[in-house]
Parts: sequence; C-alpha cells; structure tokens
Amino acid sequence: MAKETRELICINCPMGCPLTVTLEDGVATSVTGNTCPRGDSYGRKEVTNPTRIVTSSVPVDGSAIERMVSVKTASDVPKEKIFDVVKALIGVHATAPVEIGDVILADVAGTGVDVIATKRA
Repeated sequence: MAKETRELICINCPMGCPLTVTLEDGVATSVTGNTCPRGDSYGRKEVTNPTRIVTSSVPVDGSAIERMVSVKTASDVPKEKIFDVVKALIGVHATAPVEIGDVILADVAGTGVDVIATKRA
C-alpha cells in the first residue's frame, strides 16, 4: 500500500486553512487542518481531480452600455482544460443585449460546461 501526504491551502473561503491530505494508493483517506467541512471536500477533490472556475471577458457587439462583458464558466472545469477554455474564447463576441446568466459559449472545449455572462451589456 503506497501512502503519501500532500500539503495544501484551502481556497474555498477566506480562512485559507493549511490542509494535510493523506492518500493511500491514490485515494484520499483523511484531511486534517480544515476548520469547516468544505475544507475536507476541497482537499479530497484537489488531490484526485482538481477543478477551477475560469473567468475572462469577451467583446460585445451592438451595446451602448459596455464594449466588453465579463464571463465565467457556469461550473468548475478540470484544471487541465483551463487553457483549452481560454483558447475557445478567442474570437467569441457577445451580441447585445446581454443579461447576467446568458450563455455566451455552450459546452466550452467539450467540457459540458457553458460560459455565461456575469454582467449586463
């Protein structure tokens, strides 16, 4: 049985708890150092299948309010897909009017996750 530990800082809340995750044969068996349950789930996920929300902005065509609109992935995507998501946004334009939550790019980079607007334009 291969046993290892990994040290992380939890990013789920502003507390930034220092976590120690113990893995046995690639499975997270314990998390210590967290002050809330979110730290436990973050630590287990981060060492086995890390994911992130990706944020960016895209130009808006035909808007009198804004030239650019901020966007983000509607949920987290695998960490190794971040650059694919950013590349997929190159050349993407939103068309006014844009409302918060509008889908700007569906199923970005084959992740099954949409890129949505985070403000009006």
